[in-house]
Amino acid sequence: MSVIEIPAAIQTFVEATNRGDTEAFAAAFTHDAELNDWGREYHGRDGVRAWDRTDNIGVQAHFALDAIEPGTSADTYVATLTVTGNGYNGTGPMTFRLRDGLIASLRIAP
Repeated sequence: MSVIEIPAAIQTFVEATNRGDTEAFAAAFTHDAELNDWGREYHGRDGVRAWDRTDNIGVQAHFALDAIEPGTSADTYVATLTVTGNGYNGTGPMTFRLRDGLIASLRIAP
């Protein structure tokens, strides 16, 4: 695997989660973002905020970025994260698609 620079939006996604900064977290996404968490779909920044309340900062999630690599298409990245907190705990891939320096879509699934 080659070493790549972590895109700023993904770095913000991780850091904002870890410090519990809900506004910075939501701001890392485009206004029309799509988030799919094992088939549960959320749309726009309001949807991202809703997911954040129930599945992320709202349950004190903490991310450790284990690896990141380019995805199968332009502007996509697959990040392997270890998640701990009072919700889901485990390690798995998250697929990000970026647009204009922000997260346009996030898919959480194996």
